[in-house]
Amino acid sequence: MGTGSARPAGGQLDHVVIIVLENKSASEVLAGAQSPYFSRLAQDYALAANYQAIMRPSLPNYIAMTAGTNAGITSNCKPKDCSRDVRSIADSIQDSGRTWKMYAEGMREPCLAENSGKYAVKHNPFMYYRSVTADKASCAGRVVPYTMLDQDLMSAAGLPDYAFISPDMCNGTHDCPIRTGDDWLAREVPKILGSPSFTTRNSLLVVTWDEGGKNDNRVATVFAGPAARNGYTSQTAYTHYSLLRTIEDAWGLPPLTENDRNAPVMRDLLN
Repeated sequence: MGTGSARPAGGQLDHVVIIVLENKSASEVLAGAQSPYFSRLAQDYALAANYQAIMRPSLPNYIAMTAGTNAGITSNCKPKDCSRDVRSIADSIQDSGRTWKMYAEGMREPCLAENSGKYAVKHNPFMYYRSVTADKASCAGRVVPYTMLDQDLMSAAGLPDYAFISPDMCNGTHDCPIRTGDDWLAREVPKILGSPSFTTRNSLLVVTWDEGGKNDNRVATVFAGPAARNGYTSQTAYTHYSLLRTIEDAWGLPPLTENDRNAPVMRDLLN
């Protein structure tokens, strides 16, 4: 499973890796039968049992967790129709001297602002931020196909400080069953937890869903890796804004909006 590495002492987060899956409520995911791997992560590490998405549909949640606001976006619009000139976590990270990348599975080329095969641009929030897309060369170096992750995981210096991962429409459980996404996690998460960035650094992996099912917007969210507590379940009410605020708090970054400023930090899930 890839969870048995030595744990560095607690302290500032070295790397944060976020994996966002699609459209399943916590009650569906945590039922267990369809998600044995994720359920083991939840048991071994820290589960946020009362974590809510912000709204529906998908895109506003992705914008919220990276910009602290839905920026007036209430649909799954395309970047050509609803790009925004708002500050995002990418700007804060760059201004602090840290690095970031967006890894999108199925994206055929870097910085792609349109759907292609199983790649859905609505699950790639950074393509909606003009500060990211205005410089095409910079965008191409930061918004990249998921296939680049394996190479970046080979050394602690290769992985950016902040990595946002979006599986494709099937592996992300949007078009396929939970078990398909769980099988994907079982293949991919051990690579991350077993990489030098996690075995030799105090790093955090977050696995969550963008939104819940039709009648329940509570989503399953786990903190894993050396920076996460072991065998812990939190009942504190959190949202996507809390996840953003937790990263800002760990790295001393200023809040982007009042939404993340006022969100509770998920400190109890950290080691």
